[in-house]
Amino acid sequence: MGRRHQLLGLAVTILTIITRYGAHFIIISGVSSEANPYRIFHDIAFYSGICLSMILVLAALLSTVATVRESVCLMAMGFFCFAIVFCALIQAAFWKYTNNSEVEDAMMDVYDSVYEEVRRNLSSFRRQELATIHETFLCCGKQSPFGETGGIENETCPSEHMGTAREDCLQEIQDFLKKHMGFVSVLLIITICFMVYGMILTSFLWFSIHFSNNLDRKGKYIFRET
Repeated sequence: MGRRHQLLGLAVTILTIITRYGAHFIIISGVSSEANPYRIFHDIAFYSGICLSMILVLAALLSTVATVRESVCLMAMGFFCFAIVFCALIQAAFWKYTNNSEVEDAMMDVYDSVYEEVRRNLSSFRRQELATIHETFLCCGKQSPFGETGGIENETCPSEHMGTAREDCLQEIQDFLKKHMGFVSVLLIITICFMVYGMILTSFLWFSIHFSNNLDRKGKYIFRET
């Protein structure tokens, strides 16, 4: 039980780090805007993932040590850690399926704001940010109803990607995030199942250790002659 949950905690940590430091997420969260709607999701996902992975590893260690030492106290603490992670994951799953488009909309809003500022020629720095987004997502501007490429695309799209890049960056951002959220959903379901398994197993072991301690007294008995 302990090794499986430790590996699961490691998987959660790896996915959290990818979400935090992946190039696609960094470039969107790094847009220097006073009202970057995606940045708060970026920070919450990182800190929540790290906390949950640490609690998950702690639960695995506690349950393993409790089994070896036959400690009801440590086993109860392990169960409590599993329960915390389970409740947090249920809340995360509920939020994901009721607010499925919020993160996606936030990322596309960031791109829209940068694109519009470049279109109005308000900032040369925004032009560089837009070019970096195009290079990272391998896209080139927005979809034109006339199928034409505007001046912004000619200036901010890498020349080597002009022939192969998709025109609509909003669609590319949406597709990328859907793929990433697919991995998150799979890991979320697997982790919830293992949390249920961990809580059931730790409960069974707690009762086994508790009743075993009552039936089999540890230490030596001293018989006194009367």
